[in-house]
Amino acid sequence: MNFPFHIAKRYTVSFSKSTAINIITGIASLGIIVSAMSLFVVLSVFSGLREFSLSFANDTDPDLKVFGKTGKSVTISPEQEKQLKNSKNIARFSKVVEERVLFYFDGKEQVAYLKGVDSIFKQINPFEKKFYGGQWLTPNTSQVVVGYGIANKLSMGLFDYNNAFEVFVPKPGKGTIDNPNDAFNKAVLVPIGIYAINEELDNKYVFADLGLAQELLQYTPNQVTAIEFQLKPGISENNAISEIETVFKNNVTIKTRAQLNDSLYKMLNTENIAVYLIFTLVIIVALFNLIGALIMMILDKKANLKTLFNLGAEIKHLRSIFLFQGCLITITGGLIGLVLGIIVVILQKQFSLIMVTPSMAYPVVFDVMNIITVLLTIIILGFLASLIASGRVSKKLLQ
Repeated sequence: MNFPFHIAKRYTVSFSKSTAINIITGIASLGIIVSAMSLFVVLSVFSGLREFSLSFANDTDPDLKVFGKTGKSVTISPEQEKQLKNSKNIARFSKVVEERVLFYFDGKEQVAYLKGVDSIFKQINPFEKKFYGGQWLTPNTSQVVVGYGIANKLSMGLFDYNNAFEVFVPKPGKGTIDNPNDAFNKAVLVPIGIYAINEELDNKYVFADLGLAQELLQYTPNQVTAIEFQLKPGISENNAISEIETVFKNNVTIKTRAQLNDSLYKMLNTENIAVYLIFTLVIIVALFNLIGALIMMILDKKANLKTLFNLGAEIKHLRSIFLFQGCLITITGGLIGLVLGIIVVILQKQFSLIMVTPSMAYPVVFDVMNIITVLLTIIILGFLASLIASGRVSKKLLQ
């Protein structure tokens, strides 16, 4: 063991003769403990909120979604369907048709998306788990499943046979329209279910049978706006994407779940960075106390340093004493704070100490990456703070 580390360890575990220095060192150590614990708890809470926010997308979005590279629709041939069904990467796929249309009910109008889905859709996106009331639609019927927000705006309930729930879809084509009735394709729908996921989705979709949506949009049976895929467990997205591109001869655009929610991911990543930087600033402020404590310790041990210098110790060795001391204080405080933070997170996960609502605990996630992040932050900033303080040791000081 080299003598600077040995002396630094003795200085760290023993009390100084000066009460003021002991108090300053104690405050610095406490600040490091609290800031490390706070950073870990906040990162764990944010990881929980992130997971909670993304759970809605994970429940409603497919692993991959294919769109036409040009135009609003994509055509899938029987041969392509056969290739996809025999795929080693794809578990199942669903053909969908989406279009922004006008819905009318009992004198009220609402613009939303009509989403036509086939019988495979509910196996990829289990909307039945998010039902507010009713049931999923039956294929090849005019039954629809409506978002809670849309139903609320239209003051619409289920199985209301006194008022017609109508959809109006603009007809494709060019030229002037002589008769307004000829401008839209119209259908009477039967609301059979209401889903409730989140405010955005609840106000966005009305689910209908694929054939009905294709008829309203005047699509052919093999023409859809998108194809949604569920991958087999353990399959790489890149492998599946390469296979799909081969099947469609690179004439489609493929998006992953993250790309479908890129704005949400960007927002969460930005918030995560902002929270990390704010609490890193708290650690930096706490480390100013460490710098002050080390400088006071240098002044207190000035006579001892002179003796070591006269015995042949180099200035760099004397600086190393306080560099090691600062690092020891930082690492010890960081580990204690991290252990306390882990205890808080585990208690919250097990016993739901803090509740958002009477039925929902504040979400937290125990993530090893958060532990690594806190340790690296504490060690790097503690080293820099100790390096600054140990730089006060000089020949001029010892003269």
